[in-house]
Amino acid sequence: MPSTSYILLTIIGCGLVTWLSRIIPFVLLKKATLPKLFVEYLQFVPIVIMAALWFDSLLEPQLGHLPQVKWSYVLVSLPTVLSAIISKNLFVIVLVGIASLALFRLFF
Repeated sequence: MPSTSYILLTIIGCGLVTWLSRIIPFVLLKKATLPKLFVEYLQFVPIVIMAALWFDSLLEPQLGHLPQVKWSYVLVSLPTVLSAIISKNLFVIVLVGIASLALFRLFF
């Protein structure tokens, strides 16, 4: 069984690595200016991550078959997609998605 100090050092080390990986880019890019093309590319990263998570929840893998569509999640996605078209605000999209899924699970 691992000792308490080993577990504590592991937690502190993981926290330090996580903190440094989030802080170092800000420190390195504080005085630098990025090319406009690169900045435009980075603006799509949150949307791509959200789309990947969305598609992952819509499809259920089946061993030896094509993925099956979760129709209940497709139904819940309709208000979310509508809010994305109207607002184009990632925060609003996430809130509408969470609320519609919560309401769906509450009633069905």
